[in-house]
Amino acid sequence: MMIEVRELTKKFGSFIALDHLNMTIDEGVVFGFVGANGAGKSTTFSILATLLSPTSGDAFINGKSVVKEPGEVRKQIGYVPDFFGVYDQLKADEYLDFYGACYGLSEKERKVLIPQLLELVNLSDKRYEYVDLLSRGMKQRLCLARSLIHDPKVLILDEPASGLDPRARVEMRDIIKQLKSMGKTILISSHILPELAEMCDEIGVIDQGKLIAHGNVSEIQAQLQGDKHITIKVINEIDKTVAFLEEDPFVSSIEVLDGNEKVTFIFKGSPEDQVKLLRRAMEAGLPIYAMMEEEKDLEDVFMAITKGADAK
Repeated sequence: MMIEVRELTKKFGSFIALDHLNMTIDEGVVFGFVGANGAGKSTTFSILATLLSPTSGDAFINGKSVVKEPGEVRKQIGYVPDFFGVYDQLKADEYLDFYGACYGLSEKERKVLIPQLLELVNLSDKRYEYVDLLSRGMKQRLCLARSLIHDPKVLILDEPASGLDPRARVEMRDIIKQLKSMGKTILISSHILPELAEMCDEIGVIDQGKLIAHGNVSEIQAQLQGDKHITIKVINEIDKTVAFLEEDPFVSSIEVLDGNEKVTFIFKGSPEDQVKLLRRAMEAGLPIYAMMEEEKDLEDVFMAITKGADAK
């Protein structure tokens, strides 16, 4: 595995920002970290980036401890914080040249690498522009190029799409896909949940400093314990259909819509129970001509999981 977090805890006085966080991320995975403000995303990323020391626990990047080997960890990672800083009086290529020198790259290496990085982040035409004249989206992409200057194995991107317009978000998403194809392990935090679903292989939901769900989108949906919103369409016989559904122990919240042509309900049974329900409906002679399950998007999943965590 490329990243391993073990019992990571961070306290600020009496406030627990991270509460015995555990997770693992394999090499080449794009991992999305989802959580409300104050949930612990930035604290986790700051510790992984060796900018903040944990109260207890540890984390490992490519086998290197963030607590015991921070210098080695920094060689493995590229970090773009949620509030990035740039030197306004430098041109884009000068900005990258400065950081390349900081990482010990020779002038010859920097001359070859900088045009490649600018091309990767779609800023080749801005090479000689002063940084303070760039848009927010361009500055964000320039910071991403800076984080790649030493060819890290892991990228940590804290809210990379924050404050960007829709076009800039699409550009950022396309760049992340390119980096994934290059074999980078990428951690992304974001509030733009549907975009995370498009970009990420795995998603972790953090709430009050605890990881309350971890997996791909379909696995996280499965953690909702089979709560399904189902709509059926019937030809007449609406009262008979409602009466039939009321007798099923897995059915609740029945509602008739669209002038007695649709019936919606919540189904808490398994897929096998759903098959049995439909079979019994056919045997009862109900004129059902369509059954549809409402797909939950990532925002629905996030709200449902965090609500469940609050109730515990």
